[in-house]
Amino acid sequence: MSMQGIGFGYRERAPYACDPEKSRGRLVPETESPTRTVFQRDRDRIIHSTAFRRLKHKTQVFIAHEGDHYRTRLTHTIEVAQIARALARSMRLDEDLAEAIALVHDFGHTPFGHTGEDALNEKMHDFGGFDHNAQSLRIVTNLEKRYAEFDGLNLTWETLEGLVKHNGPLTDTLGNGLKHPVPAAILEYNAQHDLELARFASLEAQCAAIADDIAYNAHDIDDGLRSGLLTLEALEAVPIIGDILHAVRQKYPTLDDVRTSHEIVRRQITIMVEDVIRAAQANLETVKPQTVDDIHGAGRTIVGFSAPLREQEKMLKAFLYKNLYFHDNVVRVRKSADRIVRELFDAYLADAQCMPEGWRESEKQGDLAARARLVADFLAGMTDTYAVREHRRLFDHTPDLA
Repeated sequence: MSMQGIGFGYRERAPYACDPEKSRGRLVPETESPTRTVFQRDRDRIIHSTAFRRLKHKTQVFIAHEGDHYRTRLTHTIEVAQIARALARSMRLDEDLAEAIALVHDFGHTPFGHTGEDALNEKMHDFGGFDHNAQSLRIVTNLEKRYAEFDGLNLTWETLEGLVKHNGPLTDTLGNGLKHPVPAAILEYNAQHDLELARFASLEAQCAAIADDIAYNAHDIDDGLRSGLLTLEALEAVPIIGDILHAVRQKYPTLDDVRTSHEIVRRQITIMVEDVIRAAQANLETVKPQTVDDIHGAGRTIVGFSAPLREQEKMLKAFLYKNLYFHDNVVRVRKSADRIVRELFDAYLADAQCMPEGWRESEKQGDLAARARLVADFLAGMTDTYAVREHRRLFDHTPDLA
């Protein structure tokens, strides 16, 4: 069968978009597919990975068993990917690369969301700490064991660069960490496959990063209203949301609260996406990039909110932190989740026989720091449900997460 004439679903890309035919390649060279671009192949590998499937039982805000309709890491990730593709399409970028980065960006999250990450980071304090972004890189470059010729998924340079730097450069030009020391996992991989940690990521990665903000700002309001921890009345004074709520009530004065909530979220996403597109277009006119390298060397983020919306979004986040993320009910559940992660870590580090067979054997190789990292890898990969089940297996009493 001739592969000539096969369509990849693209119109002409912008000159500053990532071109799969000019990819910097994979750490382990491979014969590429005649029917998929390298970025499409990355996307497919991510979707078929074990880490991707585990996202369905990992917490976003609400512990999974609190209700079937709350977002999990998986549903959040799918929403981010949809928005990232829409943004990339509007700028004539590579949609598949933007989607791949969006789909992989949360691979390293622990069970129980940021609560689990904070607990694991404290337990790993003397062993290099724990960072979910670095853990995502460990998963796709080492921990996934699916292929005969290499560990990890052997993703392209562009996807890995977008994963590591989607929120901006990690170092200055001298290699010093900008906000905090660069995690060892990133530095170790970077020594083999230079991800240019001091430069800005591609526009595709920037689309995935802002799509993450748009998605969780919207769906956390939706989930907060569904849970009863947020109310429509409380949202009236919140920037962005208050104006939307007023417009919805004016147009649909008899609309019930459930449909009103959905209308708010739908309009919120539209407002934010359209603002990012307008702001990015203005930034591109100022920077005038002609190549992908111009984007890497631009010295600034190009895809993001406009200044007015950025300030409103900060106030929205402050409202969510005060009224949702640190609500008494959420904090109470988080305390129980924190205890589960800490006690599991201590049990596994004290006795590797508590872990499954494959992990027990690996534990024999290395010093205490290596053993602690192995325990962190095992724990970080757990779903909420598996972590609870493991705790019940090892301890007489497991905290109630209901």
